[in-house]
Amino acid sequence: MEVQDQESVGRWDGLGSRDASSRSEAMDNICQEVMRKVEVIGPILSSAPSSPALGGPPNSDLNDTLAHLLMLSKRCPFEDVRERCIRLLRAVQDLGIRIPRPLGNGPSRFIPEKEILQVSKVDTRTQSIFEDAFAALGRLDNISLVMGFHPQYLESFLRTQHYLLQMDGPLPLHYRHYIGIMAAARHQCSYLVNLHVNDFLQVGGDLKWLNGLDEAPRKLQQLGELNKILAHRPWLLTKEHMERLLKAEEHSWSLAELIHAVVLLTHYHSLASFTFGCGITPEIHCDGGHTFRPPSLSQYCVCDIANGNGHANHHDDVFGNQDVCGEVEVLMERMRHLQECRDDEEASQEEMATRFEREKTESMLVVTAEDEECVPSRDISRHFEDPSYGYKDFSRRGEHVPTFRAQDYSWEDHGFSLVNRLYPDVGQMLDEKFQMAYNLTYNTMATHKDVDTSMLRRAIWNYIHCMFGIRYDDYDYGEINQLLDRSFKIYIKTMVCSPEKTTKRMYESFWRQFQHSEKVHVNLLLMEARMQAELLYALRAITRYMT
Repeated sequence: MEVQDQESVGRWDGLGSRDASSRSEAMDNICQEVMRKVEVIGPILSSAPSSPALGGPPNSDLNDTLAHLLMLSKRCPFEDVRERCIRLLRAVQDLGIRIPRPLGNGPSRFIPEKEILQVSKVDTRTQSIFEDAFAALGRLDNISLVMGFHPQYLESFLRTQHYLLQMDGPLPLHYRHYIGIMAAARHQCSYLVNLHVNDFLQVGGDLKWLNGLDEAPRKLQQLGELNKILAHRPWLLTKEHMERLLKAEEHSWSLAELIHAVVLLTHYHSLASFTFGCGITPEIHCDGGHTFRPPSLSQYCVCDIANGNGHANHHDDVFGNQDVCGEVEVLMERMRHLQECRDDEEASQEEMATRFEREKTESMLVVTAEDEECVPSRDISRHFEDPSYGYKDFSRRGEHVPTFRAQDYSWEDHGFSLVNRLYPDVGQMLDEKFQMAYNLTYNTMATHKDVDTSMLRRAIWNYIHCMFGIRYDDYDYGEINQLLDRSFKIYIKTMVCSPEKTTKRMYESFWRQFQHSEKVHVNLLLMEARMQAELLYALRAITRYMT
């Protein structure tokens, strides 16, 4: 894993400035430093032995710098920085030093790279969002590029995440990143774990803590139980779980700290869902994102960095139209029919309750994946306890999720104000992000324009909450079976409950005539609905403790 020391972090910071002369000065310093390192080690020919871990020259500090330059040449939102990084890599290669090349086909394994926003071809608003993201974290990550299909949402997401991780708040910065690692590790999400390991060390985190949760402070270890239940069976949370954290003598959490931790845990559980649901690939500068080995078929040239030819780019049309002709029209017809039925007759409260219980029971029986149990690697599992604890064991035993009635405890009436009171402004930011995902619409379905998709968006949101046992009295759960087919339900269930088992085949098998941007929107809905469901259970338990 590429971990930069504190000194190197300062070097890259200047590249995030909106002032071109500041960026130029930072780039001058980086060029000088790289050339000094190159002169020290001399030329390394392509026949030289490679480091087994990186497939490159045995100088990991230079390797990390070159990998970082490769990432900037592809992902920096500032054109001047991209061009200078390309020139610097070319100069290094001309001196006989092997340089890295990207692995994979862009930010997502599921979405062809040519369909994802390119940093060099975005509108003014998206450019500004990308620049803000880059200035805050020194990178424009693959998650942001895929979310870039929906700039309005991306802006809200990045603002919230920035506040949670970097602005004033109850928890110290290194705790925040460590909690992110703990949460992402519950779903074996090495992508997020790797990012936050680097961030944790950059803000002064103790390297020892990364050996495993048992090396972290007792206070963080005690969060392990909450992390586990929240990720897999949040309906089991009680006020006693909260009391154990809030009354742990010298290792106690304050209410404000606990709210901050809960929001971070739910944010990263749901972001792991999005990461797997959209097939997000490793960052270019991280493990698995680049290699120093030359390609086996053709000689790699640094100019490929600029024109995107650094890897094979096979994008067969996997969305063939066999058996899916008319899929969109059938769905639209069902929406029209349901709207007419709504206008004609209203089911009784008893019937509505029965339909909810039926849908909840059926959702337990939806199989999440065909493969066998995923065994987390030691690298990931050391960041959490009890790796065998998951959603599947629960559903297999035939136990029932108890019903959580939304009118007894809702986000709007209860959760929002509790978060805002204990962690000011965050309730407001979360609310805007939930609303943005739920209400986002372009009034299109595949190639059809002027379509009201609110019925479909509500069905998706409420199906996820139904899986968590949350019931809205005013919703007819009979609509879900009309609007969400089996392959879509399998995708939703897997992505929300066992995201590490999401496959490209699952992604391709639902809504085959829809655009990738629409499928990313579905993933945003799933992510936010999951986060809100987890939050409701945690906040209800905290409220019960307080009363």
